[in-house]
Amino acid sequence: MSHTADERSPTDDTPQEADGTPREAGGAPREQQLPGPTAHETNTRTVRGPVERIADVDVLRGFALLGILLVNITFIASAHRLEGVHDPSFDGPLDRSALQLTVVLLESKFYLLFSFLFGYSFTLQMRSAERSGARFTSRFLRRCAGLLAIGVFHAVVLFPGDILTTYALLGLILLAARGTRPRSALRTAILLFGITALLYLLLGFLIWLDGGASVDTPETAAGIQDTLAALRGDPASVIGENLARLSDVLLIIVLLQGPAALAAFLVGLAAGKKELLANVSAHRTLLRRLQWIGFPVGLAGAVFYAWASQGTQGMDFLSFAVAVDLLTAPLLTAAYAATVLQLVATARGARIGRALAPAGRMALTNYLSQSLVLAVLFTGFGFALVGRVGPATAVLIALSLFAAQLVVSRWWMGRHAYGPVEWVLRTITNARRPRWRNEQ
Repeated sequence: MSHTADERSPTDDTPQEADGTPREAGGAPREQQLPGPTAHETNTRTVRGPVERIADVDVLRGFALLGILLVNITFIASAHRLEGVHDPSFDGPLDRSALQLTVVLLESKFYLLFSFLFGYSFTLQMRSAERSGARFTSRFLRRCAGLLAIGVFHAVVLFPGDILTTYALLGLILLAARGTRPRSALRTAILLFGITALLYLLLGFLIWLDGGASVDTPETAAGIQDTLAALRGDPASVIGENLARLSDVLLIIVLLQGPAALAAFLVGLAAGKKELLANVSAHRTLLRRLQWIGFPVGLAGAVFYAWASQGTQGMDFLSFAVAVDLLTAPLLTAAYAATVLQLVATARGARIGRALAPAGRMALTNYLSQSLVLAVLFTGFGFALVGRVGPATAVLIALSLFAAQLVVSRWWMGRHAYGPVEWVLRTITNARRPRWRNEQ
């Protein structure tokens, strides 16, 4: 299984939700929109009530939802991708281009963005608790318990590459590190990325000394056929396959995604303590620097990783490529975020921000609904199209699904205080039911 078989991850709540979107006093405002003509001045504003609300957090979450969906659908639609090998059934130029562009531009970038936002929103929650006099620790622990329960259900029933369980457990480490100074948090994050990359370099070296190993083997081919049969079977066989894959996913999380997500948490913690998203226009120089460094370095590393992960290279070379990706993907993620933040600070770009923000406000609901729709399309829960749809078609399906989510999210958040799953998590977090609909 590729090291990014799970690109998902929303979450965050206080008077925010599981998607981490900070809320205004009493919940969602009646019309949650970024400003129009004066977006440059106002779309990064911080609205302070019992809880801060920063519009750019919503926008970035909405943007990340799209990237995560585009990556995940290529895994869910193909048993070959789950095993990290090329699917010969879809070898045309359009399918190959769609897959390679997905790997280069998106894979391993967007769960880092969600993780960063989780850490950033954590600081908003702490400040909210301080202002209201609430007990932050107990509330956050309940929230982590809620995330864990939702994540386990999601992993077993819909998609084993769940990230919510990881967030719930790593959230405990973030809670313990809440007093860390920004500079120390940033240094620790860099150290985590570096140590994890070094371990993969060492792993690749050991595999090379042992004579190397191929990903594409007869055993792998047989495993793919077994996976296809299970995923195309009845719901019980789908759940059985999900359970069987949990051990592989756990290994990936422990060795790769867990350390990377924790590092991104810490970067978000540092940025949140500096309130970087509260006034984006004051940090234009930093944003431009992230673009100038992040795009060339990040894209170079992504191209190298995409080339190595086609299934034609040995496991030793793939391990080297993963190490490179660990060091360069965060830079490309930062460049993407910087670009979006600058774009929505313009009058024209604010329209994009207004489209993305409602989806970001109910990111947990959208994240889970993506899994539900894809499970119905590609597994025995519905049409069982796994292995029958190429990457290019899968990308079109993902874009259509996301467009529908934008429309539904705008409609829902215009009438309700929270997304449906956000409402459930908020009930668990605060040990009381919040209001369901917007105040009229």
